[in-house]
Amino acid sequence: MIFISLAILELARHDIEITRFNVGQTPVARYAVADAKGPAIVVAHGFAGSQQMMQGYALPLARAGYRVFVFEFLGHGRNSTPMSGDVSAVDGTTQLLMEQVADVMNAVAPESGPVALIGHSMATDILVRVAASRDDVGPLVLISAFSQQVDDRVPDDLLLVVGAWEPRLRRFAEDRLQMVDPEARAGDTATNGIVLRRYVVAPFAEHVSVLQSRTGRRETLTWLDRAYGRTSDITILSTGWAILGLLGGLVMLFRPICRLLPKREIPHQSLSLGQTALVLTIPMLVAPVIAVTLDVDVLPVLVADYLALHMLVFGGVQLVLLRMWRIPASSLAWPALGVLLLACALFGFALDRYAANFWPTAERFWIIVAMMIGTLPYMTADAILTANQTVFRRLWTRASFLASLGIAVALDFEGLFFLMLIAPVLFLFYVVFGAMGRDASNRSGPLSSGLALGMVLAWALGVSFPIFEA
Repeated sequence: MIFISLAILELARHDIEITRFNVGQTPVARYAVADAKGPAIVVAHGFAGSQQMMQGYALPLARAGYRVFVFEFLGHGRNSTPMSGDVSAVDGTTQLLMEQVADVMNAVAPESGPVALIGHSMATDILVRVAASRDDVGPLVLISAFSQQVDDRVPDDLLLVVGAWEPRLRRFAEDRLQMVDPEARAGDTATNGIVLRRYVVAPFAEHVSVLQSRTGRRETLTWLDRAYGRTSDITILSTGWAILGLLGGLVMLFRPICRLLPKREIPHQSLSLGQTALVLTIPMLVAPVIAVTLDVDVLPVLVADYLALHMLVFGGVQLVLLRMWRIPASSLAWPALGVLLLACALFGFALDRYAANFWPTAERFWIIVAMMIGTLPYMTADAILTANQTVFRRLWTRASFLASLGIAVALDFEGLFFLMLIAPVLFLFYVVFGAMGRDASNRSGPLSSGLALGMVLAWALGVSFPIFEA
């Protein structure tokens, strides 16, 4: 499965020249075949995204002869310049991001004709505003759009792509289509004077997997070919399934590798049902109250400092209770720690090459180290509590932490709103790295697994969310 997936993913990149450069401080990746002279396309990712997340669109469009430029917004991915300004004001952060898009457009396609714009989620609002302010913008493709700036006239050449599992955004897209033609539905193309608009649904896709939808990418290529009078005959590969196959294969491969580790005697855990309820409920209630009250603001990453403090309190309370009840953590097994860290690094390398940024800039390293203050005790306690437990007990353990984050958001919705975006990241972390950690824990004890996963969780959170300075 790993080799088949790699073959598909590398075939998608075959003959595509990927050139990296900077426009000012903005990292840009140019995707094109040799001697490409097709129209320029500027591609923008969503919140907490990176240029790698947009490769699903960049690669087939480049193979069709377009010159595709994917950049990273301020504070995202490998862009070390922080986001700033008021995120709630149009003349704040939004204006800065619009200026960034304009700078990229001016640099990559000076006087080369209308530039096509493709954007996902957060970027859709930015691109619509940019298109309304310039006369050199060609067709727009907005993926999972929500911008209230889309009306019955602007943009005048627009394709809307929405995942089938995004009901709210599907209603938005249909409403914007029907502004042009009240009778139009998904799959229809509506016209009214110079306004041309189409809305398509990407089957079996949600807010992230929509970026790998073959339907969405095929519709995009057709839409751009129509606008530029071109005809493309290329195969759009199933890179989404290949990414899942590769990453899933690496996770499954780790179990037989763990069997090579020395087998250690693991102390049996003897928590009663009542003790389990206490060790999960007390920190669930205490952590948000303490962390919200202290209101720390140290790290230049959105809600990272709060999350580190929340994890410190949550995991610290659990470790104290486990110590009181004399639940052993086992001793440190260096081979298990090293093998697990190496496996996570290999997974991260594959993720970074094909799906999403996973390697930090120099400015993020100290943020990762600082977050370990919270992630190490939290994941150590988590590893002890989930060692040799049933699926129900493991789900209960992780659900209690997610519930505590929900309580924190309820206590300070305006300040901690972005915590809600962390839940999917944590869920994927539990599924992927948690599975590998459990395999190592079953072989060598929970302490090594907890410490390794604490480091990896700090790393994952440190590279995922944008750097921000008020």
